[in-house]
Amino acid sequence: MQHKVALITGASRGIGKAIAEHLASQGIKVALLARNATELEALASQITEAGGEALSLPTDLLDARAVQQAVGKVAETWGRIDWVVNNAGIGVFKSVADTTVEDWEAVMDTNAKGTFLLTKYCLAYLTAQKSGHILTIASDVARRNFSYGGVYCASKYAQDALMQVVRQEAHAAGIKVSTIYPGLTETYFAGQAPADTPNLNRLQSQDIAEAVSYILHAPAHVVIDELHLHPFAQKHWQNG
Repeated sequence: MQHKVALITGASRGIGKAIAEHLASQGIKVALLARNATELEALASQITEAGGEALSLPTDLLDARAVQQAVGKVAETWGRIDWVVNNAGIGVFKSVADTTVEDWEAVMDTNAKGTFLLTKYCLAYLTAQKSGHILTIASDVARRNFSYGGVYCASKYAQDALMQVVRQEAHAAGIKVSTIYPGLTETYFAGQAPADTPNLNRLQSQDIAEAVSYILHAPAHVVIDELHLHPFAQKHWQNG
């Protein structure tokens, strides 16, 4: 496993950071993508000082050329890409009537277009290797919906549908595709930072990181297509 290379988006904080730290602690080489260069560099330094290998790649996931270049840099640096973790995402929660065009474009672009671009450019390398694993952090709202969640739900439905198609198209090349559907999670989201004291009525970033690790470390003959998880305090049909 120490030779595996993982590429993680939204890696500068929250769930993405937890995933990067968790995988790096297992000897996985981690490529870190996000827009915040300062936070990425700090995380890369932290991982390196702990004995791991990390590559900081400040990237705007909505810029197709930038994403393609970042993916190419990972392959150039380490000679391969094994695991692709689509984690970056944002949310806006308003009624449909109050949702602006700018809200719609920002959420759909980050959650759906960003996932599409990274997956598209990584597929070329994974297909050539005839191996790899694409894992996407979606949301439980990809399978349900709620008032004031129109654009967010739509973006997660789109992300989920895209991954279902990729699963079918990539199978012949030996590529696994998995999607995690978390419920309420205590993390950076919608402009809010997690509380200093963990809210155990919500999932923690580390919970998601451990689920990611569990899926990615499954034996070669095993694939976990979908994994739903939510805090016990949240009934799966409730918003909170």
